[in-house]
Amino acid sequence: MGDKRQKNQLRLAFSEEVRSEAPKAPGEGSETPTAKRMIESPAKNHEPLMEEVCERENCLQAYKRVKSNKGSPGIDGMTVEQLPGYLKEHWPAIREQLLSGTYRPQPVRRVEIPKPDGGVRQLGIPTVLDRMVQQAVMQVLQGRWDAGFSEHSHGFRPGRSAHQAIAKAQKYVAKGRRWVVDLDLEKFFDRVNHDRLMAAVARRVADKRMLKLIRAFLTAGVMENGLVGPVEEGTPQGGPLSPLLSNLVLDELDRELERRKHCFVRYADDCNIYVRSRRAGERVKQSITGFITRRLKLKVNEQKSAVARPADRKFLGFSLTRARDPKRRIAAKSLFRFKQRVRELTRGTRGISIEEMTRELADYLRGWKGYFGFAETPSVLERLDQWIRQRLRSVIWKQWKRGRRRFQGLRQRGVWGDLAAKTAGSSHGPWRIANSPAMKYAFPNAYFAALGLPQLFAVISSI
Repeated sequence: MGDKRQKNQLRLAFSEEVRSEAPKAPGEGSETPTAKRMIESPAKNHEPLMEEVCERENCLQAYKRVKSNKGSPGIDGMTVEQLPGYLKEHWPAIREQLLSGTYRPQPVRRVEIPKPDGGVRQLGIPTVLDRMVQQAVMQVLQGRWDAGFSEHSHGFRPGRSAHQAIAKAQKYVAKGRRWVVDLDLEKFFDRVNHDRLMAAVARRVADKRMLKLIRAFLTAGVMENGLVGPVEEGTPQGGPLSPLLSNLVLDELDRELERRKHCFVRYADDCNIYVRSRRAGERVKQSITGFITRRLKLKVNEQKSAVARPADRKFLGFSLTRARDPKRRIAAKSLFRFKQRVRELTRGTRGISIEEMTRELADYLRGWKGYFGFAETPSVLERLDQWIRQRLRSVIWKQWKRGRRRFQGLRQRGVWGDLAAKTAGSSHGPWRIANSPAMKYAFPNAYFAALGLPQLFAVISSI
């Protein structure tokens, strides 16, 4: 019933008509004659981009995307579920502000997310209303800009993926380009120059209302510890518009690399250039670093950038084997983070049943497999399957606690008396016992499969 009510509210809200009695959004004054004229008739002196943004279907699509992405409230505390009711009451006034060029985004809420390799990543969480407006703008602009972006750019683009980027890198290496210039842009999203970015937008957009709105999103400010601070550079991560703007900024880098006829792959701010020798790589690294610094006003992190063999570098969570015909494999850091997460989910001290633990673990494994199942080293996935099941058997053994309970548990699972008694009385620790014949017999692969545990490796093993 809740979803149906929200849909009805949105249908009423995103009406193409702007009624004169529409309520004003908070903080806005009365409608000006200029604004009224712009609402009543599309602007004649500029392309009507903002009219496209405010179209009913575009706004409905934007809301659906924001809803599916979920996310936390912004500084106003409004949740995604509360947005339809707010739009039903205020959308005519919001639409009026967008069409007249007077819409003002609220500051974003600062959130720090721990990075897997240490440090924190700063996110700026816009209000849900600003997220919906950004999404509506992004849909219109991406539809116009995307076809003009480089074929070597794969991040945050429709019909393109990280898997495609990795496969293209693999082809370069297979064709003899066995050195990679791995460039790391230091705090890219925090250091984008606003003036250069807006100049790039202005070369593609004539609608001054759109230019004013994008500038307003960039400079809306950040609320931290109850205080709003100004933003003079960067595109805050956390808003739907930021990835598209980042691709626009780095399109200049793509064009320069194409002009120099380099073989490269870029996914957002991860850029790898493939060359035939270390010497060529060092020359390219020095030259392109200078271009990024001088022309794009960005900084290359020298400590994280390198010229190396692809097998020694990580790209989007993967690396390549050293063979003449390289295979995709899961990077060591990605495997380490995976095991860390599985250990957290299968701690014996969590105080939940093995059934509940397996359900939570299964949710994580399905998502992880959907991405890292792209690897071409099945033996690694098979060993991970065995390791996960051993973790779960170890948890069961710890939950049984005492020898008598362990003996009874094994007997109830069909283990014959002598083996059950010997295993229950063993002085070995839970990890070693989890790999014993008795525990494997009591809790075979089929037991965990029945609980919904997915297998990372497609072929069912006997262990």
